[in-house]
Amino acid sequence: MFPTDLLKNKHVTVGITGCIAAYKSCYLIRYLVKHGADVRVILTHGGSRFITPLTLETLTNSPIYSDMFPTDRFAGTHHIELADWTEAAVVVPATANIMAKAANGISDDFLSTVICALHCPTVFAPAMNTHMWYNPATQRNLQTLRNDGYLICEPEEGFLAEGYDGVGRLAAQEYLENYMYYATHPSPDSLKGKRVLITAGATREFLDPARMLTNPSTGKMGFALALDACARGAEVVLVHGASSLTPPREVRTLAVKSAEEMFEAVDSEFDESDIFIGAAAVSDYTPVDYLDSKMKKQDSEFSLELKRTADIIKTMGQRKKSGQIVVGFAVETDDPIKNAMKKLTSKNLDLVVLNNPNEPGAGFAVDTNSVQILRDKKPVLSTAGYKLDVARIIFDSIFGELNV
Repeated sequence: MFPTDLLKNKHVTVGITGCIAAYKSCYLIRYLVKHGADVRVILTHGGSRFITPLTLETLTNSPIYSDMFPTDRFAGTHHIELADWTEAAVVVPATANIMAKAANGISDDFLSTVICALHCPTVFAPAMNTHMWYNPATQRNLQTLRNDGYLICEPEEGFLAEGYDGVGRLAAQEYLENYMYYATHPSPDSLKGKRVLITAGATREFLDPARMLTNPSTGKMGFALALDACARGAEVVLVHGASSLTPPREVRTLAVKSAEEMFEAVDSEFDESDIFIGAAAVSDYTPVDYLDSKMKKQDSEFSLELKRTADIIKTMGQRKKSGQIVVGFAVETDDPIKNAMKKLTSKNLDLVVLNNPNEPGAGFAVDTNSVQILRDKKPVLSTAGYKLDVARIIFDSIFGELNV
């Protein structure tokens, strides 16, 4: 869902076990390789019944690992060498069997032995029949893995291979990608115990049931900020307008339509938040009157009367208590630094993130952004790249500049 440079040159080991969902691991491997990761694959004997070594070797351009004692290579300590090489690991799909082994320290094949030797962030992405998932032993093992610090990308509810619905389907690709971001994040738990409130996307101001005033924002920047805050261990509340994006599972979302609804949602959540980031593109004006029926086309011109909407960022900036941080976004095309600095001061903000949609690689409905981060009437830094990487730098600036 979110491209990132964080995976570039990262050493990632993927374990694949015996499950029908094994073919889906190819999509995750492709994502990792596409974004620059150096990937090694461990394929269990059960996994090889569902997917071939040749497929995985072609995707990774590397030999796969399978046997504890292979005859075609030196094997004395190759499980330790691979574990030491690995910077992030994922078992996808993870069967009940491999999770039971990992939870209880059993090392009786190559994958379970490497897991025992790993000393890096490791993700388990379970997939199995719903009755196996809810088996008390499986649930105990999952809790043990969580307590031991493993990341669990839980399965979804849906149509299973057995021909009926239940919980056990492998998590969707975007959730797997999110968990790889968590596993490779340089500052995990840096926001643990903090509550972060974020707005994202465009608001819609309806004239009648068929027409509205809005803007091109898709919410990508705000959703990226929510994902990075999750990676840092924060409790995240995301207030968003209409969007086709999938938020991280760990985020509590509040979907709104109008600027008034967004204001009410932020107003209800702000006092309990440590950090508020207003990344939404909120309409400044809304129609004075709403028509219950669709307005018919007229031969003559007509004037539309508008009124100001509530200024969410300014209201929260003026209301913040000691210790609260408010960060605003400024989309400016003319005299951007001057106008962003004015916003910083007049709205009592701690930081302003300035971007110009006319600049290459910035703006709406794209995966990249180019921003300047400002505070105290001076630029802090400029950065450009994928929006998820920009989000990480914004939070790094919050830490570095405001001593969170």
